[in-house]
Amino acid sequence: MEVLSIIFDLDGTLLDTIDGLSDTVNEVMQDFNFPEHSRAAYKNFIGNGLNKLIERAVPQGTSTETIEQCCNAFKRLYAKSWKSNCCPYAGINDMLAELQKRRVNLAVLSNKPHEFTKLFVEEYFPGNIFQAVFGQREGFGKKPDPAVAIEIANMLQVNTHKILFVGDSGVDIQTGKNAQMKTAGVSWGFRPVEELLENAPDLIINHPLELLDYVTATR
Repeated sequence: MEVLSIIFDLDGTLLDTIDGLSDTVNEVMQDFNFPEHSRAAYKNFIGNGLNKLIERAVPQGTSTETIEQCCNAFKRLYAKSWKSNCCPYAGINDMLAELQKRRVNLAVLSNKPHEFTKLFVEEYFPGNIFQAVFGQREGFGKKPDPAVAIEIANMLQVNTHKILFVGDSGVDIQTGKNAQMKTAGVSWGFRPVEELLENAPDLIINHPLELLDYVTATR
């Protein structure tokens, strides 16, 4: 598989962030006297951006105004606790180091708010490993909208057919397909493998180093 660039999802793909996310949203739920949820539930809530995460966590029928207030409360709290129990998945750093050796351009595209996406990448993957890092920005569509994935392709000057989009959810696979990129689903993330299979990725990998078996950069 000729791949000149790889775009990675962040949460559930490169980093295990479930503790910080679930604890922060549950703190917001407490503040608004809403029921809390389990970590397993949050794995299904995450993936479509902050607004959708909060919308799924609050009781059905909650007003748009209250959802917005919850989102703002989340940002305030998460700014203090975003590193809570977070770490790269086993094998991620070794995989990234080898991809760099192979001169594969790397990027991150997340539905997490942009400011937090940048914080996580700078903290856990220093040294300019990634040529482009984007989270959800105002005025830009969220995944599976392919616009930002295509923007990254243009920045890297790489044809979309030679880019692999890697993620742990159906949303990620849909994004890659919508951008006419190759797609890979990872089985260690937040979403079940069944969801990946339903979206028919080009490949599914069960450990980060397996990705190296499919990637040959040609320059």
